[in-house]
Amino acid sequence: MFEPMMYTGGVYKHGQIAELVEDLGGYILQKNIMQTEVVLLILVPIEDMAIVEAKAAELLGKLTRAPLTGTEIATVAPTLAYHHLPHLDCDVAEFLRKKGAKTNMVGLARGVGKRICQLSAYERDLINEHDLAVFILGNYEHCIIEKSKKLYEGIEIPIVVTGAPELKTEDVPNATAYVGSFGRILHQMRHAEELRTLDKLAEVIGNVFDNLRKEIAKDPPSVAPQRIKKEIEDQVQEIIDSLHPLPITLQLNGVRVKLPYEEYHEMIENIKFVEGVTMKEVAQVLPSKMRNFILIKAKPKSETGFVI
Repeated sequence: MFEPMMYTGGVYKHGQIAELVEDLGGYILQKNIMQTEVVLLILVPIEDMAIVEAKAAELLGKLTRAPLTGTEIATVAPTLAYHHLPHLDCDVAEFLRKKGAKTNMVGLARGVGKRICQLSAYERDLINEHDLAVFILGNYEHCIIEKSKKLYEGIEIPIVVTGAPELKTEDVPNATAYVGSFGRILHQMRHAEELRTLDKLAEVIGNVFDNLRKEIAKDPPSVAPQRIKKEIEDQVQEIIDSLHPLPITLQLNGVRVKLPYEEYHEMIENIKFVEGVTMKEVAQVLPSKMRNFILIKAKPKSETGFVI
């Protein structure tokens, strides 16, 4: 198994830690250079953590655990009208990005009103393509509870709900976790207590992902999502030329490839690994609900009988 980590340090000699991680069999997921500082999102084999920590200390860098790394999260608002404060949604989405996740904002067409709120089939399928959904609700306890009975029907991924009142998770129907002290905030979340609330949300989501990783490890994917990403980058030239942010987005059990499904799904299905198997033998290549991109879901070992 791999440990999701974030390395922060100087640009000078940062290539040494990147080379070390790859030599140990880990992966560099993302690199951001900001003037004289570099941030690396990496996956490190658990048994080699001490080696990477020693190298980070040698380079005077900082290595921190980042459980949101390599995940895709849907941040869901009842609507994108000002009534439901998309400004708060942006703060949540941006904060989770800083913690290593890829976030997509989803504004529902009919999410307003505790008696009439509902989820369309398209919205449900789109949300289910993610690893986790964060539903950003309002100030009233009764409204949060009543909406929770309807809005999450058919959603198969973990659901984290935010709102103003301090509730227990078991009080919110169908929620995996609940985080209070959000609600309808009319300004950017930049005060100390608000940043602590965002930190708490990231911690709760990180714990959910850690539990998901343990469940996935019981029946591991036939091919690691990071391996899928690397093979596509090596064998599909068009992905290198793509102008999309994160043209290959990692998920816990697959990837989202930002290329048109009709044109490229056969090419991706026939990608060959050095072990002699093709992509379609170890993963499902599906059309995504998001702009007709390609969604790849790795098949579990119990289905294929092997892991490459």
